[in-house]
Amino acid sequence: MNPKAEAFMRLVDIMDDLREQCPWDKKQTIHTLRKLTIEETYELVDAIDDDDYEGIKEEIGDLFLHLIFYAKIGSERKAFSLEGSLNAICEKLITRHPHIYGDTSVTTDEDVKKNWEAIKLKEGKKSVLEGVPKSLPAMVKAYRLQEKTATVGFEWEKAADVWDKVLEEKAELEEAVREGDKAHIEEEFGDLIFSLINYARFQDIDPEAALEKINSKFKNRFEYIEKHAPKPLMDMNLEEMDTLWNKAKDLNRKC
Repeated sequence: MNPKAEAFMRLVDIMDDLREQCPWDKKQTIHTLRKLTIEETYELVDAIDDDDYEGIKEEIGDLFLHLIFYAKIGSERKAFSLEGSLNAICEKLITRHPHIYGDTSVTTDEDVKKNWEAIKLKEGKKSVLEGVPKSLPAMVKAYRLQEKTATVGFEWEKAADVWDKVLEEKAELEEAVREGDKAHIEEEFGDLIFSLINYARFQDIDPEAALEKINSKFKNRFEYIEKHAPKPLMDMNLEEMDTLWNKAKDLNRKC
């Protein structure tokens, strides 16, 4: 047997054993597993962000276990089978890659994405946005919405146009702040963020990853303040803390 297939079937067999013999595994449902799967996914994200390939290896194994667990429960309920799920994704990939398994020609990855969305609509999807999960984090969802509508031509022509939109939304937010209408401020703030995400996309920047890097930088610098503060932070003024903040910045530049 192929080593990959052998390892996969070993995990499937272990899942069968656990489901039959382990009290904890026997009582799990798709709903109790849900939050654990989300946690495992974010642990994989952490490993990816850290370029930790050993961590990635471990976390994708955890996710494989969860996926096989769902398939086991689906089989028990006679809802679907593991092989049915795997064959379905195989057929989907073949259908949506006619440039590999058919006679369609493409020259860029953008052509591939446009074909993908067009094929989905032919399969019965009512909207190019139908596949965007409701539960995605808002920033990721905004990026995916923009990315998908771009495949059908709903897109700015160049980055400069998007930046003009950012400035327009910024001015509208400032006007809303002057008016003092909280609901309007919230709306315009959302518009500004949405426009900035679009600009990030035009610059080939992942806004979620960019913000996470800033979060990490902020955390490291504030922890430097905590570590080197000569007295409790509550007894320090902003100027004293800012001095330590700037020292942390200098250390980051030297690293």
